[in-house]
Amino acid sequence: MKKLAVLSMTAMFALAFVQLSAQDVKKEIKTEIKTEKKDIKVEKKAIKTEREELHKLEGNVVSEQTKTAFYADFGKVPNVKWKRAVYLDEAVFTKDGKEMKAYYDFYSKLVGTTMLKTFADLPIKSQKEIKAKYKDYKFGTVVFFDDNEANDSDMYFYNTQFSDADNYFVELSKDTKKIVVQVNAEGEVFLFKEL
Repeated sequence: MKKLAVLSMTAMFALAFVQLSAQDVKKEIKTEIKTEKKDIKVEKKAIKTEREELHKLEGNVVSEQTKTAFYADFGKVPNVKWKRAVYLDEAVFTKDGKEMKAYYDFYSKLVGTTMLKTFADLPIKSQKEIKAKYKDYKFGTVVFFDDNEANDSDMYFYNTQFSDADNYFVELSKDTKKIVVQVNAEGEVFLFKEL
């Protein structure tokens, strides 16, 4: 009987030790994953800082090369409205029932697209932060910028150049003051510009 009790106790201690070891391994794996995610974010930021300046576009007519690139990117889209801005060519169009804008750089490469969204489309974390930090402001237009990761050109939005990445831009107003806040993919909120 004593041998059976000793064997049972030994087995229980061995099982507890194995469970503790497994928990330690899980913690180590989670720590490694978090570290790798942080390293990736740092690498992305480093890549973004190496981006080149935007080149001004000459003239006021959108190039045929840009139009050709647009149709290669989006297919045969009817009723496209074109505009040449200072740094980017813009195409306004409707695809899958959604009105969008596509932006092309000096080299006729897609920088990204924008589309209107609602405040409810923002990450919950950023909704709460905006409501708390800007509680006296009225919510206005919400625009989502979808970056073309294959192009390193920066984006020019609200007459301001920024390092392109997927972001929301929310217009807020209070009395005569109007601002735009930027919400990144992690839901962090930044003052982007005072209008």
